[in-house]
Amino acid sequence: MIMRNILITGASGDIGGEIARQFSNTHNRLILIYNNSKKKIDELLDELLDKCELIAYKCDLTDDESIRAMVDDIIKKYKHIDCLINSAGVSRIKQIQDITLDDYNFIFNNNVKSTILLTKYVSRYMIKAHYGKIVNISSIWGNVGASTESLYSASKGAINSFTLALAKELGYSNITVNAICPGLIDGKMNEWLTESEKSDLIASTPMSRIGTPSDVANLCRFLCNENSDFITGQIITVDGGLSL
Repeated sequence: MIMRNILITGASGDIGGEIARQFSNTHNRLILIYNNSKKKIDELLDELLDKCELIAYKCDLTDDESIRAMVDDIIKKYKHIDCLINSAGVSRIKQIQDITLDDYNFIFNNNVKSTILLTKYVSRYMIKAHYGKIVNISSIWGNVGASTESLYSASKGAINSFTLALAKELGYSNITVNAICPGLIDGKMNEWLTESEKSDLIASTPMSRIGTPSDVANLCRFLCNENSDFITGQIITVDGGLSL
């Protein structure tokens, strides 16, 4: 069996790290992208060292030339990229009256620009190979919006639209493109919520619990295997029914 190369951004985060764990087997080579979180990436490398082949790349995903050079180097060394998982993302909690141009650039550069640029350079090789799986980690707030997270919600809405358009564009090249929209997931990104706010959200969730990174990673793994070859252009919600 030919080893698959799985490129994962945001692997230093809760969801990205769990995605890496789910893909860690002898059939996969994991290419983990980070920028400022070297310590967490090193910890993940140590954890998964005996399970699969691992490579880490430091890259500023908001810089076009850095992304292009990194992807070209990966192809030169490892020949192909089979799955691209865009998991990196940031948020800022602010009311609309308080947001600044810096906030806008921070959110859209990290959530939208990075995904589009990396997908651009990776997909050119997937098109040549006539095969590929692309999964974008979005958010339910990209579908329904979140108070005090207007920029974040807008950026994830953009990712959803990008996913739909790209699925149509790349389907002819045997490349699937899907997005996963997590709801409330236990992890660092939701640490700003008070216990009372978490309780209210849990009470509004039909499954009556907070989601886990594994809930997202399990779906991501499915969307990157052969059982999902005819699934593309889907925006799949993983929120226990919170957004119903």
